[in-house]
Formats: sequence, C-alpha cells, structure tokens
Amino acid sequence: QVQLVESGGGLVQPGGSLRLSCAASGNIFSRAAMGWYRQAPGKQRELVAQITSGGSTDSADSVKGRFTISRDNAKNTVYLQMNSLKPEDTAVYYCNMRWGSVRYWGQGTQVTVSS
Repeated sequence: QVQLVESGGGLVQPGGSLRLSCAASGNIFSRAAMGWYRQAPGKQRELVAQITSGGSTDSADSVKGRFTISRDNAKNTVYLQMNSLKPEDTAVYYCNMRWGSVRYWGQGTQVTVSS
C-alpha cells in the first residue's frame, strides 16, 4: 500500500510563493505518474499539474507560468513550486499517484492566499 504525505501549505499574501512537497512510501514512485490537484470550497477537484515517470510535465492554463511541478526519484518526492500566488489559488491541494489503473491520494494540504 502506498502512502502519500503532503506538506508545505499555509497562509501567504497575494504575489507570494509556496513550495508543496509530497513524499511517497513504497517502491513504485519512480515508475508512476504524479500529479497535484486542488479543490476550492464549493468547487470540483481539478488538476493543477502532472509529471510522468519520464519527467514530462503539463499544467492547467490557470497556473501556467506560475506553478512548476518537479520530482526527485531518489527521495520519492514530488514538488509543486507556486509563485505569484493569487486569492483564487486558495484551495486544498492533493497529491496523486497514478500507476497503471491504480490511483493513490494524499490527505491534502491547505493553501490560503489572502492579505
């Protein structure tokens, strides 16, 4: 069983930065695609950014140029660097692992962008 543990959320002012981390247990991390999703109150969960096992990345239009996803296979960790944060980025951010047809989710970390 894989466990995903997110960290790095918090309260930040508009224009600020945060880096989220997601540490994975087990030994399939390097072969799995990883993603970050977010869910704001009253809204559906949406994909923010994803990275394949080979390192190819994709991100939502709303965060392009501001957020960067990366991974460190030696540390079994995926990161989300978030710059130029806006109030509309406020949400619970979830880490996701996709390995074949199996998906794993973290517990989420709150990001609040407010002055």
